[in-house]
Amino acid sequence: MTTKPTPPIDFSLPYEDVKPRFHSSEPVTISREVMDQLLLSGVEAITDKAALCEAGRDWWPISLQWAINGMTTASPHVILKPTETKQVSSVLKICNDNAIPVTPVAGRSGVVGGSVPLLGGVSLDLTAMTGIEDVDETSLIVRVKAGTFGPDLESELRENYHLTLGHFPQSMDLSTVGGWVACRGAGQYSTRYGKIEDMVVGLEVVLANGEIITTGGLAPRSAVGPDLTALFVGSEGTLGIITSVVLKVHPLPTYEKRAAYGFPTFQAGLESCRKILQRGATPAVLRLYDAAESNRHFGSGETNALIVLDEGDPKLVDATMEIVESECRDALDLGLEPVAKWVESKNDVKALASLTKIGITLDTIEIAGRWSALPRIYQDALEEILAIPGALVASAHQSHAYLDGACIYFTFVGKINPSDHGVEENSEEALKLNEAFYRQAWDSVMSVINRHGASISHHHGIGINRARYVKENLGAAFGVLEDLKNTLDPVGILNPLKLGFSSKLGSVDFS
Repeated sequence: MTTKPTPPIDFSLPYEDVKPRFHSSEPVTISREVMDQLLLSGVEAITDKAALCEAGRDWWPISLQWAINGMTTASPHVILKPTETKQVSSVLKICNDNAIPVTPVAGRSGVVGGSVPLLGGVSLDLTAMTGIEDVDETSLIVRVKAGTFGPDLESELRENYHLTLGHFPQSMDLSTVGGWVACRGAGQYSTRYGKIEDMVVGLEVVLANGEIITTGGLAPRSAVGPDLTALFVGSEGTLGIITSVVLKVHPLPTYEKRAAYGFPTFQAGLESCRKILQRGATPAVLRLYDAAESNRHFGSGETNALIVLDEGDPKLVDATMEIVESECRDALDLGLEPVAKWVESKNDVKALASLTKIGITLDTIEIAGRWSALPRIYQDALEEILAIPGALVASAHQSHAYLDGACIYFTFVGKINPSDHGVEENSEEALKLNEAFYRQAWDSVMSVINRHGASISHHHGIGINRARYVKENLGAAFGVLEDLKNTLDPVGILNPLKLGFSSKLGSVDFS
């Protein structure tokens, strides 16, 4: 297994003079006595200032602007790096007994601030807990440690067992198995293989008090009460820390087909996607780009491009692509070049670096809704974004599709001219202007989503950025979620102030 990979974008911080963007009202300190107890567990402790600054942020786009301006989002007091579950258990028991916040981290590839240690305390780095623990080649089940990076897992499955997980998020090179599960991640081949929650069959989890539990993993289905595995999938480290995952895998595909089509409107493309899914066809990739994104990615002019790729058993793939062709018979055949371009560049995030460094504010917002609601959501969200002063671009694509609906991925780009507001370029005031635009763009889209009764997140999760929208989106059910948090983590040490929770250990001013 490899060590943690180097990020593709360099946003190095000036470690000698770095400042936190968010300040806790009640910073939590770790006494020498407690630190000695933690070290007795055998866990590695890191207190290097550079490492602490880097641990204070993930790939939340707005935090990259802060990094350019010499700020980290927040910093832990110490990074602890366990190598086994028993060490995680010991650390949590000590922190629980002493009311010390613990933020689980690994690749920190998230884009909503989920791994930011807002109240300081411990960043629990799980990247030393790596490797496949067991493979059942007959049942197609694999057990893997949570800190294993995506490329390491996939390459070992392919080379040693001729298997694949089929999970290929854009963050593949920087993300880990535990992170996928904690945030309910989605890979770019999800229409064939499912999201991560469709792949997880069991977990090993350490609770806030240090107790180690296992859930599921014994059989393909169960009627032994509620599904406890599902309780921790998507919990973002707030209910327990995932240390090992049992996953479904698939035989390595030997056959592939591709196609691309152009539609006169985004809505027409959505209708074809709906019909394809509701006829039972599930091509691995079924991605529809509106005209703006189609032209940007593929140079396809005014058309709305649909790219399709499927892999697997030849008979199933041929049948799937026959259905796709049938439902796209009135669309323009774009040939195979758009699919090749997508495959080549699907994990490329270089534009984020170049635009951020010249003061452009941008982000993506992925949501999910029913087919009946998606056309109106698409139209309303773009109109809301473009009405904001400073907005330059608003576009979207459909990236993950299901029998009853799909995920739409909105992209917005904007820039506030500081001179229009009487402030200097690259000043703290200029940065706050861009933050205000960023917040307004998110508020506008989330308002549309709640108005149409859709989900505010499909796979990026909640973290810090979406926390203020959770109560409205979940309604009265949010109280049940709070009760679960208070029961499983009564002291409140696990990833405080995430998932929309308040914290007993302190608060942060997010303004």
